[in-house]
Amino acid sequence: MHISLVGVNYSTTPVRFLERLTISIPQLQDSLLLLRQHTPHGIILSTCNRTEVYTMGGDGQSIEEASFNFLNALTDGSFTDVLPHIYLCKNEIAFRHLFRVASGLDSMIIGEFEILGQVRRALETAEKTRMVSLPLRNLFRHAIVTGRRAREETEISKNAISISSVAVDLVTGIIGDLTNCKILIIGAGEAGRLVAKAARERGASQIIVASRSEKSSRALAAVLGASWVTINNLGSKLATSDVVISCTGAPHLILEQHQVEAAMRVRSERPLVIVDIAVPRDVEPGVKQINNVFLYGIDDLIETSTLNYKQREREIKRVTKIVKAELDKFITWWQALEIRPVVSALMQKAEDIRQGQLDLTIKKLRGLSDEEIASLEAMTKAIVTKMLNNPIQYLKKTGYGRNDYAQIVNELFQLNVSDPE
Repeated sequence: MHISLVGVNYSTTPVRFLERLTISIPQLQDSLLLLRQHTPHGIILSTCNRTEVYTMGGDGQSIEEASFNFLNALTDGSFTDVLPHIYLCKNEIAFRHLFRVASGLDSMIIGEFEILGQVRRALETAEKTRMVSLPLRNLFRHAIVTGRRAREETEISKNAISISSVAVDLVTGIIGDLTNCKILIIGAGEAGRLVAKAARERGASQIIVASRSEKSSRALAAVLGASWVTINNLGSKLATSDVVISCTGAPHLILEQHQVEAAMRVRSERPLVIVDIAVPRDVEPGVKQINNVFLYGIDDLIETSTLNYKQREREIKRVTKIVKAELDKFITWWQALEIRPVVSALMQKAEDIRQGQLDLTIKKLRGLSDEEIASLEAMTKAIVTKMLNNPIQYLKKTGYGRNDYAQIVNELFQLNVSDPE
């Protein structure tokens, strides 16, 4: 039995490749159905900065191939470019990785809150699609427990910042005082709300909210006391804004080069700062070539994430101890789960042989008293128990996945035990 992780994230993969594998919330269930065409058991964890596929099966190489084939299908055959950026983990290394992810240690912004809910959603969606086996279910549940402990027992998430607030900090570093700055926020979802909140906290008073949905734009604008516009009517707002921060969940470009060029023609040489924190990207990369337009993206936020890591080093050490403790618990459960069917089958086979031979012996030794039969019963049971004790303890100590000793026992005694699901 093996669990495999195949994935990409912000630290291994440039945005231009990462966006090819990004799966939005509405796409998640269909993506799981596509994964099912390659393997019966799997969970997809996809956020704006990572896509990871966890699969389980009896053959480690086969489930890894299944994950690669799924990702190839997801990218419509353009997987070759992404391949050098993919990481592959198996069993205990994959467990540790997921526990760190759920604890906020593997995020661009250390300690961020959102990831724990995203891990929970990944499990729930896979369960609805009936893609979850017992080991995968317990792995993700244990990761969620680990993430919860990290946030309750340490200050890893105290005053946690977000990608959205980092984007506003980037703008502040470029422009300075935001008081008289007109900011256009494209996206009225959670990320847009956080951008607007961070901008308000840093003094911005002129905020415009744009969304595909008039209802969403109106609702967020009402909370902020801001103005609103639909994405279809961005032209005039682009022409008058100083900053654009785009953070939609759209699978296609929102802001194309020709739109920005049209806006810049009426701006009288005033510069325009655009920050695109969406994955897939909202803004066409060619926008960067336009005179007086300064385009920044996820890759430009890495320096801020490094500083965030240094500021939280003490808490990172505390969370790492929690991850190790919970990982040890899960590995103990995992190893017991793997060998339990083999141990049970071995004990049952030994008992069947013992009982059969005892019955034959009692038939031959006619006239035995009940006390003598009980003595024979006790003696034969003791022999079997003592014979099996050391092998069983050794199996429990080494585990199935490390050295395949349980598989050897399975084949040696012809137990015909299949992998647990």
